[in-house]
Amino acid sequence: MKPSEVKEILTTGEGLHVEFKEARDRLPGSFFDTVCAFLNTDGGTIYLGVNDNGGVTGVEPRAVARLKSDIANLSNNPRQLDPPFLLFPHELAIDGKTVIAVQVPLSSQIHRHGGEIMLRSEDGDYRLRGTHQLAGLANRKLSLFSEQRVLPHLTVADLRPELFDKARSLMRIGDRRHPWLAFSDEELLKVGGFFNRDPNSGRPGLTLAAALLFGSDEVIQNAVPGYKFDCLLRRRNQERYDDRLIVRTNLIDAYDLMMGFIEKHLDDPFHLEGDLRISLREKIFREVVSNIIAHREYTSAAPATIKIYRDRVELENPHVAHFFGRITPDNVRPFPKNPTICKLMIQLGRFDELGSGVINVHRYLPLYANGATPVFQETGHSFVTTLPLTVDREGQGSERATEHATPEVGQQVTQQVIQQVTQQVGSADDYSRLLPVLRACATKSLSNKELQAAAGIRDRSTFHINYLTPLLKLNLLERTIPDKPTSSKQKYRLTEKGRQLLAAANHSTDKRNEWPGDTGD
Repeated sequence: MKPSEVKEILTTGEGLHVEFKEARDRLPGSFFDTVCAFLNTDGGTIYLGVNDNGGVTGVEPRAVARLKSDIANLSNNPRQLDPPFLLFPHELAIDGKTVIAVQVPLSSQIHRHGGEIMLRSEDGDYRLRGTHQLAGLANRKLSLFSEQRVLPHLTVADLRPELFDKARSLMRIGDRRHPWLAFSDEELLKVGGFFNRDPNSGRPGLTLAAALLFGSDEVIQNAVPGYKFDCLLRRRNQERYDDRLIVRTNLIDAYDLMMGFIEKHLDDPFHLEGDLRISLREKIFREVVSNIIAHREYTSAAPATIKIYRDRVELENPHVAHFFGRITPDNVRPFPKNPTICKLMIQLGRFDELGSGVINVHRYLPLYANGATPVFQETGHSFVTTLPLTVDREGQGSERATEHATPEVGQQVTQQVIQQVTQQVGSADDYSRLLPVLRACATKSLSNKELQAAAGIRDRSTFHINYLTPLLKLNLLERTIPDKPTSSKQKYRLTEKGRQLLAAANHSTDKRNEWPGDTGD
């Protein structure tokens, strides 16, 4: 959300999806009335530090951090918002003053604040009155969100206790004082919004979302027989596949399995953000895997797919359309198809805040794939994500990192790696001898003997100790058959880190076989 866009909204005024509230140093008393109304109706954004006429009054700078913390904590408190829904406020500078923007999506559940169900109209927030309004709201949400469908015969005893334990462990990693840690399994289901009322019988029961997250594989397949994620590697065999993983299990484990398939088949370039190394692969693909879980229509018989090609990765999932066309950081508006599932996955640290996926992938994919631009496309029946790749694992992509890396990239890569190499193989004078081995792998995978010949070493043991082992430990080379290290067909290839480090060496102004930063002293 850009300040220029907010200024335009301020001139348009309040409406069905926009609310202004003055807030100098505390939350206004009506704040959660509006949060509840947006969750129940069609979502919207609350701007704190703005008066009713759209004038920016600002939030006191000393109060900004506290207000943001209060919003996150109180929205996650069932005594304030029932059931809770974690919100992520953002601060913006408008005309030299601070405004806090709180995006509130449409929820699949019916929320209460202070015991009241709030709804939203063009004129503002109002209380729901009468059973006919409640029935209409419940039917509308059920038609939009199949995750809230009640499974009449599903009980807590049908769910897997070890998945609740795993959920608590993941919560504890993110927050040792997470308020849900002390809950029993049934209490966690209630606070997470996994109970709903069956519109036919009027009885409360566990929902499809509960089965998808905590159910056994048999429970899940009985509830949604068409559910599966199909992961395919199609680098060589484009008609069928080189590798395949079919996932039909609970969503907590499904996330790990899909990320494992991606980690198996896609490189992770060495990248520094400031002075901290980050995983570009994880930054990008945790977002897109989260997306296909968040937006999939689980009652559809069509599978959700992840397809890894030589030059791109494509992800597609069936869904009920909310927006048609290409989605960009400028027009993205959070609308999860499965908000109850998303809410729990956010608590587990698997998902980031709603709407972050498009923004983060646009930010990190160009760093991962030499300036490539992602495409997010919503059609009438599916959500398609296309991530172009410029280099594949065999170094035969449309562009080669070793040919196109910039000196700045080389400098970034070598700052930490040179220190690691020096510690592994000896002095700075020693590690230049490794360059011929890396250069030999620049265009193809090589056998042990071929690498030994490139190094000019006759003794096999010396080559292993002083060359091959350090290159493998430093993740500059990798085996083509990692599960069988002693295979007679074993070869070695450059990792993405090795390619970038070699690119840095190729850009060195000194034409001797030495690494950038090596003075030769």
